[in-house]
Amino acid sequence: MANRRSTANFMDDWKSPDLAQLTTFVPQMPTIDSKSKNFYLLTAPFAALGALSPSEKKISKAAWPLRQRCFRIQAGLNNRWQFPYDLSCDLLGAAQANKAYTAGLNETLRRMMTADTPVSLFDESEDLTPKLKIQTQLCKTKTHLSQQVQKGSKLDRLQTHLPKTKEVLFSHTQKLGEDMDPDVSLKCLGFLWDLHRIYLFKSKTLSQLLITAVESSSPSDLESIKGNKYNNQSSLAAQKSKEYAKENPKLRAVTISLDIQDPEITRVGFAIALKNLYNTEPEVEEADVLAVLAAASALQFPSLFQKCVSIMKNGISSANVCSYYSAACKYKQENLKTDCERWLELNLVSHLGFEIHLQNLPQELLHKVLKSPRLFTFSEFSLLKTTLCWVFLQLNPKVQIIPSHEKVLMYFSSLPKRCSFLERDIGQRYIAIFQSLRLHGITSSKHLKDLQKINFFPVPWLTQILSNHYHALESGGDMPFQKDFSTQAVRFGLVLKQEPRYHEEIISMYGFFFEMKAIRHEASMYSFYIKRVKHTDPVLSFLAAECNCVSLRQEREVKYEIKAHYLINGKWREFSTDKLTQKFGVTKPSCKSQVLKAWIPSIPIYVTYALLFPSS
Repeated sequence: MANRRSTANFMDDWKSPDLAQLTTFVPQMPTIDSKSKNFYLLTAPFAALGALSPSEKKISKAAWPLRQRCFRIQAGLNNRWQFPYDLSCDLLGAAQANKAYTAGLNETLRRMMTADTPVSLFDESEDLTPKLKIQTQLCKTKTHLSQQVQKGSKLDRLQTHLPKTKEVLFSHTQKLGEDMDPDVSLKCLGFLWDLHRIYLFKSKTLSQLLITAVESSSPSDLESIKGNKYNNQSSLAAQKSKEYAKENPKLRAVTISLDIQDPEITRVGFAIALKNLYNTEPEVEEADVLAVLAAASALQFPSLFQKCVSIMKNGISSANVCSYYSAACKYKQENLKTDCERWLELNLVSHLGFEIHLQNLPQELLHKVLKSPRLFTFSEFSLLKTTLCWVFLQLNPKVQIIPSHEKVLMYFSSLPKRCSFLERDIGQRYIAIFQSLRLHGITSSKHLKDLQKINFFPVPWLTQILSNHYHALESGGDMPFQKDFSTQAVRFGLVLKQEPRYHEEIISMYGFFFEMKAIRHEASMYSFYIKRVKHTDPVLSFLAAECNCVSLRQEREVKYEIKAHYLINGKWREFSTDKLTQKFGVTKPSCKSQVLKAWIPSIPIYVTYALLFPSS
């Protein structure tokens, strides 16, 4: 009974100063008054910051809690500590509030009901403010465009916003044409482009459309156009154009139409192409080069087209090599096509094989690269891993991250065991790809077990590989079934990207160990060679010696070639020792091959060592 308290005492404690301070943190439910329903949503970001929205008058400080302390407010995906009063130094919060205030109010936001917005904001009959009407209209426009993109092709031209195309063209034509009114209207891509006819003659397509339109409307204007001495000059100066426009003030405005069906041409790309009609020298950003190239082709704009091709040739990378190659084939640019192939020959295994862009590589192009004598690979097994990964990505096109080699092996191992993958209907299309590989160059027992485990290759293929290895070991390393050096030599490679100056790696074939060496001297001079290593040499790791067979032969005849590729001034250069045959011993000087010396001013450097053991 002593612990029981009366209701009156409880109510007295509730009115105490301590509890009154705690209640200041309980949000008050605003009453539904005559204020605009959108007022709550538009002022919510500023109310969350404890600041004033632009549409509110100054609120008395007495309205805020007397005790200034931090409290937690859930704001979007974050949960920041905020002050209950205005803090002028909270730049991040102010920026977030302004961004939220200026954003369009879509239907979902207007339907939401929270403690701060106790009424639904969705009411079509409500008289919205002018600013809110504009924001709502922008949201509808963006939604309409997104729906059109989804209904269109994979690379729809409406993937960009409408206002941006106007800004791209207007920002470049306003200054040049400040003394001239637009006298040509071009209807294209569902848009009306205001242009000046004096600049259109860089484009054969637009000039022909203009001449045709003028012929039908005013023959006198046609004579003025054909008599203009600046029409056929691609480097037309803006000042001369203005003088000509002033001399011919009575040229009638004409409207021309251009129907473009190429989905590669976007509105922004087309606007950039039109903008370059006003430029003395073409200007294109690499991010827009594909769309501008397509637009330049449709407009028959030679200088802009060649500018795009030049940018593409100098900017080939893993992300764009496949799209650049497709564009080169489409527009019959053999030099660009060759550059893409050369890049792939050296970077298929070293770069593209580690990126998701590998899935965009066409099968015909992959087959061509695999058969190239300039193909670079770290080893024949590395090339097999890249090829298996490519097949995996073709079978799983929705994969967004490049899988590990273990995941690829696990995937193929999980397939039905009734026959190998290449013998199935879905795998027969890839047979030519794997016939281009040098599977006889895979000699590691661990790697051979992987080939058997995944049930990927037909049994006759595996039998032939193991049989060749057995005969080679039995005959002391001879490779009698591989006689064509250019297509059957076993390849190993090194990539020199930066320091250290000295690089080496141990390789083994049928019990013989070799050391690949690359040494950088002063003034960008490099030396490349191979050296035979005795099985008792300390340079061999215990694991390398334990997992490989060992040959006790003192001499081994080897046919070899050393090649080094590097890029300089946009062109690939090659140094080579040609094909040489030498008996390698275990002591100097017979243990060392011929040295390839070259002055190479740039990196990376791709070095390939090709070996073949002829019958001896």
